[in-house]
Parts: sequence; C-alpha cells; structure tokens
Amino acid sequence: MTLALMLAAVQATATPQATEQWQPKPPVVTPGAGVDAMPPSDAIRLFDGRDLSQWVSVADGKPAGWTVAGGAMTVAQGAGNIETRRRFGSYQLHLEFRIPADVTGEGQGRGNSGLFLASTGPGDEGYELQILDSYRNDTYVNGQAGALYKQHAPLANPARPPGAWQSLDVVWHPPVFAPGGTVIRPAFVTALMNGVLVQDRAVLKGPTLYVGTPGYRPHGPSPIKLQAHGAPVSFRNIWVRAIPD
Repeated sequence: MTLALMLAAVQATATPQATEQWQPKPPVVTPGAGVDAMPPSDAIRLFDGRDLSQWVSVADGKPAGWTVAGGAMTVAQGAGNIETRRRFGSYQLHLEFRIPADVTGEGQGRGNSGLFLASTGPGDEGYELQILDSYRNDTYVNGQAGALYKQHAPLANPARPPGAWQSLDVVWHPPVFAPGGTVIRPAFVTALMNGVLVQDRAVLKGPTLYVGTPGYRPHGPSPIKLQAHGAPVSFRNIWVRAIPD
C-alpha cells in the first residue's frame, strides 16, 4: 500500500474528537482597550459600517447577503460564508466582532464564527482563527476563541462577555510553494485578541480541517473569509494592510 493510500485510510476512520485538545487551559486574562481603532493611512477598509461592497458570497460569488445596520454587519441566516473581493498575500488585519448578548448554548454551539485568514477554494476551507463565546464557556482549547482551529490553542483567554465588542489583530504570512508544489515555507500567524497576544508566530500544518490531520495544497494570494456558523455574530471596523514577505 502506498503512503497516500495509508494516509487516506487513516483519515477515513478519524473522528472530530481525535484532534480536540482539552488541556492545559489557557489562563483567563482581563483585557484592556482595543476596540474602535482607527485604521492606518495606508489601510484598505474592508468594512466601514455602511455597505458590503468589498464582500461576496463564497457559494456563488454574488454580493454578500449579510445584514448591515448600526455600523455593523451581521451573519444572516441562510446567507452563508462571505469573503473579500480582493486577494491578499501577507497582511496585517484588524476587525472587531460581537457575540449576541442573548447568546444561548454551550461549547462550540455558543456564538460560533471564524476568521479564515486565506480562503483557499474548493476542497479546502482555508486557515481559521476561531471566533466563539469563550467567556466562561468550556470547550476544547484548540477550538476556543483565538485558537488556530484544531492546530494551536490560544496563549490566553481574554474574552469579553457576550454583547461587548471585541477586537482581533492579526499578522498573516501565507505558505510559499516551489513550482512543483513542495512547501518552501509553511504559513505562520501572530494574533492579538482584545490587545492580548494569543498566537505568537504560530506555524500551521495546512488549511483547517474539522476531522483529520491537515496538509498543504499549493495556492496563491487568497480572499479573507468570514464564517456563517448559525450564530448572528456581528462585525465592524475591518481593515487590512498588505505587508512585504
């Protein structure tokens, strides 16, 4: 049996629980400031509180169908994931999100969404930085807010209560591939949540998988994606700066 067939056989019998990490728990940290940040002069405004002109539906490329009100955009039931019209390589990103104040459920069912740092197309979801209500809400640590989903637990848990605006600041460097598809350099991420470091140049094994072990497929510059996962999570003040590799 070839190595590829052996890996496929292992993936076929895998379960989501096999890649859940529950210990050690990241320390709980009370965050300082970090929301309502003005973008730098060279930033691209991906959402300024008025319209979704920078975003499209992932499913069909049509204009994004989320709702816009009160300076925020909110996941709309049935509208699906959205992604940027533009594609990016390495970048610095800022966004602010809010879990509904009346959120219900527990674990992964509580305010679930996600920031996909690169939406890599059919067959791969992309690379997910988890958005979740992690304020007094227990779940596997590599699936809580600020985690690189199923790959790296956050270094701390600085979550604010539901209903409060929270911030994510990310520096993203995508993988680099040789012409034949060999990985020259894996993707890596630094991220702060509410001004607290949660990922420190964390190296990724490939795009996010819910079940099984990730691996790379060659891709180039990619859109940034926001996930619709059933919860009416809201977003505002989203901007990005392209940075040199």
